[in-house]
Amino acid sequence: MLFMPFDPLFLVLVLPTMIFAMWAQHRVTSSFKQYSQIHISRGMTGAQAASEVLRQAGVYGVQIERVDGHLTDHFDPRDNAIRLSESVYDATTVAAVGVAAHEAGHAIQHANGYVPMRIRAAIIPVTNIGSKLAMPLILIGFLMGMTGLINIGILLFGAVVIFQLVTLPVEFNASRRAIASLESSAILAGDELAGSKRVLTAAALTYVGALAVSLAQLIRLIAISRRR
Repeated sequence: MLFMPFDPLFLVLVLPTMIFAMWAQHRVTSSFKQYSQIHISRGMTGAQAASEVLRQAGVYGVQIERVDGHLTDHFDPRDNAIRLSESVYDATTVAAVGVAAHEAGHAIQHANGYVPMRIRAAIIPVTNIGSKLAMPLILIGFLMGMTGLINIGILLFGAVVIFQLVTLPVEFNASRRAIASLESSAILAGDELAGSKRVLTAAALTYVGALAVSLAQLIRLIAISRRR
């Protein structure tokens, strides 16, 4: 019953959010591809743009490194390093500069002790446990009729939802910092800036989609557990 695909709660709650999440993922991929074809007039690479955004914010000592993969860009607070993918690090496109500036925004958050980022970092250990154990515990609990195990699994899954919820302001704030810096420094202007905003907005929607799916699943799990 828990994982039946035609469960009414699945159809009403989870399926629509899954469709939205898939649409959001498609949108970020297509937006990045579109604006990866448009080179910026200043000829600045993603790595150079990230460095300039950091300099403007007075943040120094952050390493900017190349990482393998596509759209694998991220900021690692443990090493205080921005890691940019091959399609961003050396690229001089609207998409690359926007993504690189966004990751620089995360580095600035870290340097300034941005509260939502600190909260997210604090709950990562519990979230890691929850992402691995929540569903197995819930399934075993249902199979063995152990309500306590089901409740523990739901609590752990709830921690994952909280992590995703806290992630939203972190991501949106990093994008706002990025766009403001790109505009004030004239790295991007006009259509270039508008294109970068579209790429970052599309990327942010993937986090909204992930949260929506998890929240819908959490509501469904709670509802199913109460039927027992």
